[in-house]
Amino acid sequence: MKKLFNNYINTFKGLSIEVWWLSLITFINRAGTMVIPFLTIYLNESLDFTFKEIGWIMPFWGLGSVVGTWLGGKLTDKIGYYKVMFTSLILTGVFFFLLQYVNTIIGFCTGIFLVMLVADTFRPAMFVALSAYSKPENKTRSVTLIRLAINLGFSAGPAIGGIIITSIGYFALFWIDGITCVLAAILLLQVLHPKKAKVLDTVKVENPVSVYKDKAFWVFFIAMFIFGFTFMQYFSTMPLYYKDARFLTEFEIGLLMGFNGFFIFLFEMPLTKWLENNVNSKIRLVTTGLFLIAISFIVLNFTNWIGILAIGILLMTIGEMIAFPFSNSFAIERGKKGNQGEYMAMYAISFSLANIFCHYFGMHMIDKYGFEFTWNAMTAFAFVGVFILLILLQILKREKAQQNL
Repeated sequence: MKKLFNNYINTFKGLSIEVWWLSLITFINRAGTMVIPFLTIYLNESLDFTFKEIGWIMPFWGLGSVVGTWLGGKLTDKIGYYKVMFTSLILTGVFFFLLQYVNTIIGFCTGIFLVMLVADTFRPAMFVALSAYSKPENKTRSVTLIRLAINLGFSAGPAIGGIIITSIGYFALFWIDGITCVLAAILLLQVLHPKKAKVLDTVKVENPVSVYKDKAFWVFFIAMFIFGFTFMQYFSTMPLYYKDARFLTEFEIGLLMGFNGFFIFLFEMPLTKWLENNVNSKIRLVTTGLFLIAISFIVLNFTNWIGILAIGILLMTIGEMIAFPFSNSFAIERGKKGNQGEYMAMYAISFSLANIFCHYFGMHMIDKYGFEFTWNAMTAFAFVGVFILLILLQILKREKAQQNL
């Protein structure tokens, strides 16, 4: 047991102190966004908005994310990741303070758009900072550590948020969300100031390649959209399936979904370390991850045995653990030939776009055709993504052959 524990700890060794600080800042920031899981309930119960009205508001969340991520990439390339991250955290805190005073549909559409716009400028800047503070051989594990921080933040946030709502009220969420963003900005100022932080991988490109002209990256972008579209069904349509088709209670659903985060926390870093040492192609690993997610849907239609739900979420979780770190690492490396902020913004936007469309189409298919058809459709769509990634592998091989000439 001691040897197993030591081997686990060793997978975290070699990461720079700046990456650990960046992970802590990300954890504080993500744990602070505890208003997000309760937003639809707040709009319905506290502001008396109808479900139809809420349906108009929520797309502005995704639109703000897309615009903010794109803007964050542009600003990162122009003024640097540090200024973008600090400004994003401060403004997000201010906008969370103000959002509690909005009580009209138009006002909330505008407010939620602005909150996400300033909040998601942080994402591409953070990825570029992560690249700068990581040695080339540690980038994938650095990404994995950030993912652990995000998962822990999203796990802790809703739990704390529920306690705050029941003991104080919804208004306290907005204040605490805002305060945590400001605290994260202060920590950033103290520990990652350019005069204090040590840059380990500075990339300066004299004639950067625009991401818009990188055909291989756009093939990758389409595959990541499909990956995001199918993966996020587990957080929108899948809970309905557990409840309405498999008759699980909210507590049982919570345990099943919680298994995802717990399994990632325990095994993602060791798995990433092992794959880094044994497999060279990042895209081949991403392909494997998306394949497992595809299978996780289709197995649900094979049997009525309740244990298949655990198998399905285990397949999804392993697929996520493989695909996310290595796709992120591929985007970071690809960005070295051009403007890194621009590349990381487009990588993040592929998931933001998926977030806009996946919930609507998933719900629509379930309503019109049922769960079984929807899972078959998601499997087929994921296999399209697998096929696109296989095409990308061939494109990258041709690129490498041309470079060696």
